[in-house]
Amino acid sequence: MALYVYKFGGTSVGSVERIKSVAEKVKKAHDLGDQIVVVLSAMSGETNRLIDLAKEMQSQPTARELDVLISTGEQVTVALLSMALHQLGCDATSYTGGQVRILTDSVHTKARIREIDDAKMRADLNDRKVVVVAGFQGVDEFGDITTLGRGGSDTSAVALAAALKADECHIYTDVDGVYTTDPRVEPKARRLDHITFEEMLEMASLGSKVLQIRSVEFAGKYNVALRVLSSFQEGCGTLITYEDSQMESALISGIAFNRDEAKLTITGVPDLPGVAHKILGPIADANIEVDMIVQNIADDASTDFTFTVHRNEYLRAKTILEQTCSELGARKVTGDDTIVKVSIVGVGMRSHAGIASTMFKTLADEGINIRMIATSEIKISVVVDEKYLELAVRALHSAFELDKTIEAL
Repeated sequence: MALYVYKFGGTSVGSVERIKSVAEKVKKAHDLGDQIVVVLSAMSGETNRLIDLAKEMQSQPTARELDVLISTGEQVTVALLSMALHQLGCDATSYTGGQVRILTDSVHTKARIREIDDAKMRADLNDRKVVVVAGFQGVDEFGDITTLGRGGSDTSAVALAAALKADECHIYTDVDGVYTTDPRVEPKARRLDHITFEEMLEMASLGSKVLQIRSVEFAGKYNVALRVLSSFQEGCGTLITYEDSQMESALISGIAFNRDEAKLTITGVPDLPGVAHKILGPIADANIEVDMIVQNIADDASTDFTFTVHRNEYLRAKTILEQTCSELGARKVTGDDTIVKVSIVGVGMRSHAGIASTMFKTLADEGINIRMIATSEIKISVVVDEKYLELAVRALHSAFELDKTIEAL
């Protein structure tokens, strides 16, 4: 008897018919003798609808009350799925995050999980019940409802799988696995049978929307085998695990990209110790995340400092940087919110030279100018003009032969 945690996203439970379909899939697995915990998102579009309602009441909704409101979306789906399972003759019990005691910190709208009390769930599983848990939410030490941020149901599912020591955590979504890149940009993109936690973590952080980055971090930390599957078609999906020494690794596993990038540059900054903190400190204090950073030292003992932020934070960051420019006596601040980041990812980079030169040559051959570069052990990211995004992705996909399986190479 195996224990599985199944997570179904908003599109998978987007209608009564789809919830009934999920119930049939869950019952089928349960009838085989497996223990099943199901984690659900709200119906597709429901969380946005609730946020819009909140904004009609308050331009900047109070975070605690917003959590109380938006957590109701998942409460609807878990109750409906439990009813659908009962209709099929399958015993099930639904729980909110607070009822199963998913304890979080008190940072409303983006809380982090601290611990999980699995006693109720284990008792139900031992009684041959399907446990249905609301994703995306928990409760803090004061009993207040909290939510985990966008995509938080993925994290809920992985955390429950870790607490229950599940055999696998299955993430059911509207795609049938993890692809070498977005098939909407490159039709030749190929579904991967497996990918490592490291590679998936990089791809999630670089713009791949298949899994929430925190869920991948959680899975890697607690060694939860993660499988991405389609809710709408049969298949084995993509298995995400630690790197297997027996597993043949491709040089590059995938290409990720992020359209939501903007860059800012402050020029003529005095090149003195602590200047980077003086520039980025106020940005951090405003809770604005910085991604890529480049610093160039000039002959006149000044420096130009460039960094990227999310496009939604561009104007706010620019205003802060202009104030810093005045305080430091720097020359000027410039910015550009028409850039994108394109990245190649693969554990195979560790043992192969020449990956960077292939990437740069490929982009140069297409006339694509690189504005910024960042590297890690298993990824290379470049910033290019937004108009070149799709050309860059397709050219790199071809250059690294990602449309071919390992056996075909």
